[in-house]
Amino acid sequence: MSNSDQPLFSRHEHALEKCELPCPECGGELIIKHGKSGTFLGCATYPQCQYTQQIHEHERVDDKILVGSECPLCQNSLAVKQGRYGMFIGCTNYPECHYIDEQQIKDAGVSCPQCLQKKTKKMGELLEKISRYGKVFYACDQYPKCKYIVNYPPVAQVCPKCHWPILVKRTMASGEMLVCPEKTCNYKAPI
Repeated sequence: MSNSDQPLFSRHEHALEKCELPCPECGGELIIKHGKSGTFLGCATYPQCQYTQQIHEHERVDDKILVGSECPLCQNSLAVKQGRYGMFIGCTNYPECHYIDEQQIKDAGVSCPQCLQKKTKKMGELLEKISRYGKVFYACDQYPKCKYIVNYPPVAQVCPKCHWPILVKRTMASGEMLVCPEKTCNYKAPI
C-alpha cells in the first residue's frame, strides 16, 4: 500500500469518533452519534443505557414584536419568531391564536389530485413550500386531512397513460420532461 492509499487516521485514532467523558448514568463510554435532530453524544452501551446529550445547543432568538402590526384573526401584535423550520411571522397571542403570515407560500395553481380522486368536500390546492433544508416541494393546503406531496413543479395536465390528474416537470439527462408522479406509472414525455 502506498502512502497516498493509507487513511489519515486509523479507526481508533479518528478525532470525531470518541469522547473522553464517561457516561454520567452508567459510567460507560460516550460516543458521537448522528440522528435526524443533529449530532449528539450517546452511551456506547445502548440499548442498555439510553443516555444522550445534544452537542450543539442552538441559540434561541427572542420574539421581535412588529410595532404597528395587527393579527387579522385576534387583533394582537405580530412578531418575528423562530420555529423549527426557521424564522416566521406569527401572532403574539399563541397558543390561543395560531395565525402565521404565509406570504412566503405560493399557490402552484394546480388542484390536489388526491382530493380530486377522493372527491372530498373541500378540494385542496397545491402550494409551493420550502422545507427546513431549503428544498422546494408542493403540498396540499388541506393538510393534515390530505397529506399529498410532490417534489417537482406540478402541471394541471392529466396523464394519458394512467389518467392521474397532474403531471410534474422534471429536468432529466434528455432535457425537460413531463412525468407522471404516480409510482406505478412510467409515463414521461418531452415538454
